[in-house]
Amino acid sequence: MSEAINQFLFGWYPYLCIAIFLLGSLMRFDREQYTWRSGSSQLLRRKQLAWGSNLFHVSILIIFLGHFIGLLTPIAVFDFFGIGHGFKQLLAIVVGGIAGIACFIGLTLLVHRRLFDARIRTNSSFGDIAVLLLLYVQLMLGLATIPISLEHLDGGVMLKFMTWAQGIVTLQPGVASLIADANPIFKLHLFLGMTIFLIFPFTRLVHIWSAPVWYLGRRGYQVVRTRQQVGPYGAQGGMHGVPPQAVPPQAQRPGGRSVPAE
Repeated sequence: MSEAINQFLFGWYPYLCIAIFLLGSLMRFDREQYTWRSGSSQLLRRKQLAWGSNLFHVSILIIFLGHFIGLLTPIAVFDFFGIGHGFKQLLAIVVGGIAGIACFIGLTLLVHRRLFDARIRTNSSFGDIAVLLLLYVQLMLGLATIPISLEHLDGGVMLKFMTWAQGIVTLQPGVASLIADANPIFKLHLFLGMTIFLIFPFTRLVHIWSAPVWYLGRRGYQVVRTRQQVGPYGAQGGMHGVPPQAVPPQAQRPGGRSVPAE
């Protein structure tokens, strides 16, 4: 790969992807809130979706956090705690391999039901299928890097990728040259990963921003009480604000609830 192409793909392209990822997500949230969701096909085929979705979402979170922490944690932090680069790479191979296999099984189930169930395929958009297949290819590329990483367990290659990623985040010039001689599979994995960030705002992937993580910090449960209206003889149930006198006697039930007359 020529120096100019390497500089564009790993020196300039990351900033393009990050800018569109952030600005596109913000604009879509501001202008297209009704599309800020992930369309569900649960009613069409529930059991396979449950297995595939759970395996995919849990494992993809592990993989994402592993990449995020592994690439963006300053190298000095690992050195301070005495964590060797070889050990870190071996840990990434083991944990990432297990999570990758689980994700592969989950994605295979999701792709199979999306493509080979006629009803689900009819209700799927081009974007739904394209995103799944793109993630599928990216996952297989990630798994393909494991045998390559096993050939050099000293952590030197991972150290180069860490320096590159942290250099991109901190706006350091010339960091693309650090990975110029990296294995093509690693480069393709990086390029496709950045491309996923590029198309993120235009796909159903935006529902990630709506993950209800704030529920973990709630102080208590929501209390729901039956609405009651007080009449001349005590509490009586009404039907959606209708006075109790307007409700047929046979439709009233004790306990403040009302049901339609039979």
